[in-house]
Amino acid sequence: MGATSSGSKTAVNIILVAHHTRPEAADLIRSAHTWLQKHGHNLWMPPEDAKVHGLTDISSDRSAQDADLLISLGGDGTILRSVEMLNGAPVPILGVNMGTLGYLTEIEPQDFMPRLQQWLEQSAARSDSASIIIDERMMLSIKLTRAVDGKVSIWRALNESVIERQQSGHTVWLDVTINHELFARYSADGVIVATPTGSTAYSMSARGPVVSPRHRAMLLTPVSPHMLFDRSLVLGATEMLSMQVVGSRAAELVIDGRHVATLEHDDCVSYEGDSCTAQFVRFKQPQFHQIVRAKFGLGDE
Repeated sequence: MGATSSGSKTAVNIILVAHHTRPEAADLIRSAHTWLQKHGHNLWMPPEDAKVHGLTDISSDRSAQDADLLISLGGDGTILRSVEMLNGAPVPILGVNMGTLGYLTEIEPQDFMPRLQQWLEQSAARSDSASIIIDERMMLSIKLTRAVDGKVSIWRALNESVIERQQSGHTVWLDVTINHELFARYSADGVIVATPTGSTAYSMSARGPVVSPRHRAMLLTPVSPHMLFDRSLVLGATEMLSMQVVGSRAAELVIDGRHVATLEHDDCVSYEGDSCTAQFVRFKQPQFHQIVRAKFGLGDE
């Protein structure tokens, strides 16, 4: 990471990623930038984010991987974009909720500056503190191997990877292999491979199980399956899972909500638990089950 010394103080490098349709974020960002500059720290934003919020003086092409802290202003979608920027780098993420209740954001805007100062104080002391916790989340490693030329592409996902139909009214046909042995041929609108963190996202809407993020597992969930077997599978993070496109219908590969590739006949996508984790700053022990309770209004009746 990129902390640099300035006299007796250590300058902390912070990248701030902001939701593009939250205009109220601009004042919060400007206040943070002013305070951080005054105290000898560095704050920058990705150029696109800075331009949207009229903060081009904070814009920089500097890599997110150079940061000591990433601040995400928005919701879970902004968190996913932040994780993509880090590409596995061990930079902790502080999520500030600028929308509805999120699973991954940690604090509300009014708590932003006090919590940022708390994190900076601990960072300067170079000591662990019971009041700040790093919540590590498993990620998926996804590898696409092209049938035509053997070309390989690799991505990471915090929530899920989905192979889905390209056209309405058609299904995708996928041969699913587990630990190098054929498990079943799936016919469905799509097939999701999710992490425990992603179990409360698309996988849950397809009636997949809700899994505590303390686990390391891969969740295989079909979307509107056209077959007798319609259940989710919960696999170990070290098991080998792959899917091969069969038939003549193309399919789409979507990772954490981003379309990344169109799949053709015999293209193969394989999955395993990634060696890198996403790291989130928490100021108390994570209360995953209470977030689920609040999200769905459990106990309100």
